[in-house]
Amino acid sequence: MFISNAYAEAAPAPQGASIMDFLPLIVLVAVFYFFILRPQSKRAKEQRAMIEALQRGDEVLTAGGELGRVTKVHEQYLGVELAENVEVTVQKASITAVLPKGTIKSIK
Repeated sequence: MFISNAYAEAAPAPQGASIMDFLPLIVLVAVFYFFILRPQSKRAKEQRAMIEALQRGDEVLTAGGELGRVTKVHEQYLGVELAENVEVTVQKASITAVLPKGTIKSIK
């Protein structure tokens, strides 16, 4: 009675899209690439190179936290000596770091 009806306005006529309309999207994609995708691919490349360079005698840290010395190198697996007469077989992908020589002796 005292309230008038509210009618929707007519939609404005479409205009041509300019580059300024897409600029926030372009900036978002660039930020995503430089802060997420690029560093991740760089780390993966470094990890792959480290795993390919593994050789007998290297001291390594596994994903489970074990320190050991590489005794055997196979295509996808490594023999890692954790202690004297204790050797385990692990996948190469589970190696997280190659340690400097002498690290194991300095810890014991």
